Amino acid sequence: MLRNRFVGIAGTLASVVCVTGCSFAPRPVQPALPVQAHYPDMAAGTASGSAADIGWEHFFTDSELKALIAEALASNRDLRAAATRIEQAHALVRIRGADLAPQLAASAGMTRIGLPDNLAALLQDDKLTGYDGLLQASWEIDLFGKLRNLRAAALQQYLASEEARRGLATSLVAQVAAAYLADRDYAERLALARETLANREAYLHLLQRRYDLGSGSKIEVTQGETLRTQAAAQIQTLELARAQNLNALTLLVGSPVDNTRFTHDLAAVGLDQPIPAGLPSDLLVNRPDVAAAEHQLREAEANIGAARAAFLPSIKLTALGGSASGDLDNLFAKGTGAWLFRPSISLPIFTAGKLHANLRGSEARRDEMLANYEKTIQSAFRDVADALAQRQWLAAQIDTTQQAIAALTERARLSRIRYEAGRVAHLEVLDAERDRFSAEQTLIQLRRAWLASGVKLYAALGGAFPEAHAQAQQSRQQGPQQTGLQKQGPTP
Repeated sequence: MLRNRFVGIAGTLASVVCVTGCSFAPRPVQPALPVQAHYPDMAAGTASGSAADIGWEHFFTDSELKALIAEALASNRDLRAAATRIEQAHALVRIRGADLAPQLAASAGMTRIGLPDNLAALLQDDKLTGYDGLLQASWEIDLFGKLRNLRAAALQQYLASEEARRGLATSLVAQVAAAYLADRDYAERLALARETLANREAYLHLLQRRYDLGSGSKIEVTQGETLRTQAAAQIQTLELARAQNLNALTLLVGSPVDNTRFTHDLAAVGLDQPIPAGLPSDLLVNRPDVAAAEHQLREAEANIGAARAAFLPSIKLTALGGSASGDLDNLFAKGTGAWLFRPSISLPIFTAGKLHANLRGSEARRDEMLANYEKTIQSAFRDVADALAQRQWLAAQIDTTQQAIAALTERARLSRIRYEAGRVAHLEVLDAERDRFSAEQTLIQLRRAWLASGVKLYAALGGAFPEAHAQAQQSRQQGPQQTGLQKQGPTP
């Protein structure tokens, strides 16, 4: 009868708690956007929409580049480490969630006590032995939301780790694309340098013959030799830079890369399509780093709720039942049953300021995360603005350089005609050839930089994995589920 009454009281108390449970976490407030409503005027004319809606498989159309990106997403070690961090955060959410549920444990034990002589004489034994088998249930009632806030903080940490992995994957895609473009840049410049070297060797041979026949001078041969060695030195410099870039690309991909299989030039990469920039407010939902910073802010707010709840009473229900006997053979015999029901309330009275310091620290952490969130938005705005400006001014530089090359080509042709006619010194021909070669090298670099700025803009706008972002949004609403992102191969 008494046992049933305790159970009834516990059930009634639990029902009341479920209805009246509350949380002391501050209400989330969306900070005002700390950037302009539009990107700078220099970026006007970009297409409407958002690049974040375009998956990387559709943005990158070059088959060689797509194969590299897919291999990197499957093999990159940093991405694998990020996947394990998601699993760790998911486990922490499960741990915090388990604290909300009743805990059940079973135990079996033996106790042997040595008695003093006076008691041993009374009991006619110098030892007292007991055996017990017990089942214990305990439940901390989360009346003020401390445990729920701790679980909410762990959930936000989990969601932030998901966004961090998406951001890492987006950055990886951009870095692989940039390294591939650099390799194509070096390949084209090497081809130009080798062609230039062949032409200069032929020209040097002509100058040497003229000198041997007495119609030329030694200084002209020396100048021709200088042009030839400059082209040869440029080839060596480019080969070194290409080898180092290949090493960096291999590290990004996570497996050996054979760049001899690359056959496409920069014009065939297919990154010259318009990139929709959208509005700065789109960055709040599209950029992984901004979303991760927001989750970290929400985590800090939940920790404030837990810190506030620590000042209030903690209610715990403990129930124990089982058998106890002085003889192991009769442990579960009739009449050995025992039970205990113990509700308890604890209230902190003096903690030497620990709880106040914990609350102040949690509030300071929230303020730090708020500043970090706003700074992340500002950094994202700058990334997009810089990439838009690069595309505009690089396109203008390409046009200017093409005009310069046309003029330098004509200058070189006229200089050689004038030299053949004996009207100018050979030094004029030397200068014209050197300037044209330098301008042609610069044009290739500008084209690569313009294509790379498109990749940079695409990543800065949050593009690469719209499906993963949708899954992260779903996880935000439903709690962490086993999304399987780390097992999907190329898609993070």
